[in-house]
Amino acid sequence: MASNKPNIPCGPCHEGKVKTEADIWCNNCEEGLCSTCSSHHKRSRGTRNHKTIDIKSYKPSIPAIQTECDKHGQQLNLYCPSHLMPCCDECISTSHSKCTGVKRLAAVVEKTKIEKSTQSIVKQIDFIKHFLDKLIENKSKNINKGEQENNRIQKFILNIREKINNYLINLEKKLCNEADAILNQEKSKATDLKTEIEGKKKQLKEMQDHLHAVISKSSKLQSFLEVHQIEQQVHQCQRYVNDLENDGRVKEFDLKMKQNDEIEKILVKLESLETLGEIMVVKTDMVLNRDTSVRRKAQVESREQSNINNMTMNIKTKIELNLQKRISDMICLMDGRVIVVDWSGKVNLLTSNCKLEKQVPISGKAFSVTQINQNTFAITYPYEKAIKICNMGNETVTKVITLDKACYGLLFSNNSLVVGLGSDEIRMLDLEGNTLKSIEVQSKSYLKNLVYCNDRVIYSDYNGYAVYCVEESSKQIWDYQQDLEGPEGLCTDTYGNIIVADKCSNTIRVISKDGQKSKVLISKDEGLKNPQCICLKPNESSGYICDRYGKYLIKFNLSSE
Repeated sequence: MASNKPNIPCGPCHEGKVKTEADIWCNNCEEGLCSTCSSHHKRSRGTRNHKTIDIKSYKPSIPAIQTECDKHGQQLNLYCPSHLMPCCDECISTSHSKCTGVKRLAAVVEKTKIEKSTQSIVKQIDFIKHFLDKLIENKSKNINKGEQENNRIQKFILNIREKINNYLINLEKKLCNEADAILNQEKSKATDLKTEIEGKKKQLKEMQDHLHAVISKSSKLQSFLEVHQIEQQVHQCQRYVNDLENDGRVKEFDLKMKQNDEIEKILVKLESLETLGEIMVVKTDMVLNRDTSVRRKAQVESREQSNINNMTMNIKTKIELNLQKRISDMICLMDGRVIVVDWSGKVNLLTSNCKLEKQVPISGKAFSVTQINQNTFAITYPYEKAIKICNMGNETVTKVITLDKACYGLLFSNNSLVVGLGSDEIRMLDLEGNTLKSIEVQSKSYLKNLVYCNDRVIYSDYNGYAVYCVEESSKQIWDYQQDLEGPEGLCTDTYGNIIVADKCSNTIRVISKDGQKSKVLISKDEGLKNPQCICLKPNESSGYICDRYGKYLIKFNLSSE
């Protein structure tokens, strides 16, 4: 039977570098004791009155939560909505002096639904754990893939070597066979000549022997006639010998090899060849469907609808941009930079100080952009009816999602791309391009400006002078048509209220998240003209407004008192 005894070491034994499990827990000493040390503990005058419990009953206590500032040692009594953090008086005066909307921490705590915030945090923890598990799984697959690629490279190298060896062996065999054939041919000629010469030598020996016999045994007449005949035969042999001087068979043969001139060239090339190839590590971004909402959010601020009558927007500075082109979209990035897309299709990346850093060289006429993770972005291309997923780090397109309609407004939320198609459909896609949901809408304008909040999509209708809110089921929740003269760019605050750039009225207006009320935050009296796009920095209450022609950016702060 399994024991429920926790695995806690004996403190004194541990100090003596002896591994012993504790049987008793002392609340005063705050350490475990084995049975031997517990006996000493009870007999010792200093510890005999300590309160002890059986180790099975011990449960680790929750560490005390600090309510004081760890930097200044003062009580945490204020809350900064711009940085979403509790502060002390010293923090506000030194680090948050320019932040607006600072509140009393007690008031924020009073309004916060702790249970709801806890559920949200638990959900985020689960999501992060799932994300990390997925990352570990992907890296394991990556390692296996790397090993497979390494094996493939090794086999490829061996294959090259075998091909070179086989080709050289074939050339070797061919040349050796040719040498053998030529040698055999020359040997045959020389052997035939030797045989022929041996025959002549035999004839001369016979003539010589016959000559001696005739002289010694024949009459003078017979000798004369026989000698004359032998002399004729000798003359024939002499002519044969003379002819041999011009007979090619007599010449000595010697086998030589003329090396192919290309061999030297090949050898020189081989000597200069330092390697058969180059092994490279190619890094590509892994799209892990990581929801940007996992990033830090307000953990204590309630998302209950705030009273928009208390909302204010203050212009902090006006920055000259001078793009001198009509603007189609603008977003604030996680690292503080800004992207502005103009109607000519250029994707302009600005520094955190709103200076033009570069134009991203992605081909085509871009319209709208959204950030998926630190380096990965998705961009709509209406004329191509496509969404391109791009790596801004190396400025490459990693995936193209082809659609059946022209695509305009685009955003990324809840692991999904939400895109406006024409004027009648908002489609939700995964990062592979698979359709998750299709929301049917009716708009008098192309669906260029979208936001997603609380499982609802809000979009502006420029020609219809309205802003609409629909559920994922295509059910319309509300529409707001009062006081709008040409709504364009949209964004939402932490409470879900919708902030609208109403271009034709030269105003920035906030609409309550239930669509029932609105309020002008900035008007043309404050120098606003033709506001086209508006965006908030991630997890902050400040952002930017861009005019229709990219002449300037307005940096603003948003507060809700």
